[in-house]
Amino acid sequence: MSLPEINLNHGIHALHLFYRIHRNQWSLLGEDAKKKALDELSRLCADNNAPSYPRLRTFANIGGKADIGFFYLGKTLGDIGEMQQSIETLFPAGTLQPVFQYLSVTELSEYMSGEEDHQKTLVEEEGLEIGSEAFEQRMQEIRKRIEDYRHYRLYPELPDWDILCFYPMNKRRLGEDNWYRLDFATRKKLMGGHARVGRKYHGRISQLITGSTGLDDWEWGVTLMAKQTDAVKEIVYEMRFDEVTSRFGEFGPFFVNLRLEPEPLFEHLRLI
Repeated sequence: MSLPEINLNHGIHALHLFYRIHRNQWSLLGEDAKKKALDELSRLCADNNAPSYPRLRTFANIGGKADIGFFYLGKTLGDIGEMQQSIETLFPAGTLQPVFQYLSVTELSEYMSGEEDHQKTLVEEEGLEIGSEAFEQRMQEIRKRIEDYRHYRLYPELPDWDILCFYPMNKRRLGEDNWYRLDFATRKKLMGGHARVGRKYHGRISQLITGSTGLDDWEWGVTLMAKQTDAVKEIVYEMRFDEVTSRFGEFGPFFVNLRLEPEPLFEHLRLI
């Protein structure tokens, strides 16, 4: 069956899936059925291995909330639906139990600095005169950087680092701590400080924020790729002191996962 091709005007769709393996059901399978599931998952990953999309990655969940996790980036909503069905049907019936599933899309932040903001910075902080050769050269560099940022925010190419931490979040709407009652200038200023904290972890954390307002039960999904566990702990802890988080942040469950290709994943889970 061919699904309707539902595209975004800008960006792509993201899907996070977490499951438990029904051990009793799995133990009843023959070796051929187990190997077939592994072979089909390996093929699915090989067929969806683009730098940005379509891209499927497999993980072992650590901590007991689930056994196995999948992170998929696909162009259309139909691609997302097809991938979920492909994953769930390659496992023999009754062996895969859903734990947590999350749909979101890549998006640009509405609080990005505009050209006027950068011009003001060049004048006030670098002492450049508008229209000068040095000013125009710096503006060309900034425009290129913004263009690259916009592209990789909408069409991310995440590193294959060892750890993936995923959690959903909201902005609070409670009494005086209602994010959506703040004026835009205040929200932009607060988010600027929030972003500065995140930039301190460049090289240790690769972060993807995907939007899910109207698509899932939370407003954003946060995907953190890291090489070490302490990097995840430190960035989340430091962010808690930022006003965007301390006053307005609400968080769902955290899923911490190790990046494993299908065969070592099956070996780790004792499925083969």
